[in-house]
Amino acid sequence: MKFQKIIPYLWFDNQAQEASKFYCSIFENSEITSDGGMVIEFVLDGTNFIALNGGPQFKFNEAVSFYVLCDSQEEIDQLWNKLTSDGGSEGRCSWCKDKFGVSWQIVPKRFIEMMKTGTPEQTQRVIGAMMKMNKMIIENFETAFNE
Repeated sequence: MKFQKIIPYLWFDNQAQEASKFYCSIFENSEITSDGGMVIEFVLDGTNFIALNGGPQFKFNEAVSFYVLCDSQEEIDQLWNKLTSDGGSEGRCSWCKDKFGVSWQIVPKRFIEMMKTGTPEQTQRVIGAMMKMNKMIIENFETAFNE
């Protein structure tokens, strides 16, 4: 595991290995680097994570999520579909949960660019478009931005 000062540490009941394998199958440049049974270390696209089989005391909630910036609609669609599959769920405005209850935000880089460069009117239209979405659709943002 490369040095990383802050590492997300995920507490699972007993699904740390299953979750680690699932996440590594979704994100490119990912691998499990250590599997001690109770503690699993893994890398998702260059970011280190640790997963613990800690028991049922704690559950995930929306107070913490992983924010993933995407280059294309294809990438958004792939991540969204994989994360919400097999027991995951869709939320509003880019939020979803995976089958383990971990919250994710799948966001196009283009949305961020619009928020930084748009006029107040453009950004309001883009936000209005986002409020109607679950999964973010870049084309809908472009339409709202250019109205």
